[in-house]
Amino acid sequence: MRSSGVARYTFRALTPRDLPMVARWLEEPHLKEWWGDPVEAIEEIEAAIDDISTEPLIVELDGKPIAYLQNYDPHLEDGHPYQDQPTGTLGLDMSIGDPALVGKGHGSAIIRQFAAQLFDEGAPRLIIDPDPANARAIRAYEKAGFRPFDTRTTQYGPALMMALDAPREI
Repeated sequence: MRSSGVARYTFRALTPRDLPMVARWLEEPHLKEWWGDPVEAIEEIEAAIDDISTEPLIVELDGKPIAYLQNYDPHLEDGHPYQDQPTGTLGLDMSIGDPALVGKGHGSAIIRQFAAQLFDEGAPRLIIDPDPANARAIRAYEKAGFRPFDTRTTQYGPALMMALDAPREI
């Protein structure tokens, strides 16, 4: 958010029309390194459109798509490795598409704004699970307020588990 409190980013549902753009983003070295095979990744993202446990989104800045963002409920997916988190916890995944926008503060700003929205909607806790070697992502999530609480290896690979709890009302 800007200091005026006005939302800087908009979040809209990913549609099938967005898939070619996201597929191009997944070919970029800064995403391919962490998402793996772009063909498999886009198939997973496409499947998320109709998955009740996942909400795939496009992040826009001034009406221009700049990132892919998804939130998911690990309790709605059979055998999800993060079901040990409190009920209502939502997981996040976020990737900035345009490499020219990486390292400019968008990642942490997007996550902060989206986290505030999810907390307003009642989520008690948010988790994110970057690869422990992804220092850029970890820094962005720390700037957004997330703190590490565990390191795991799951079917998704190595993960530094990070959490952000909803602000407590006094």
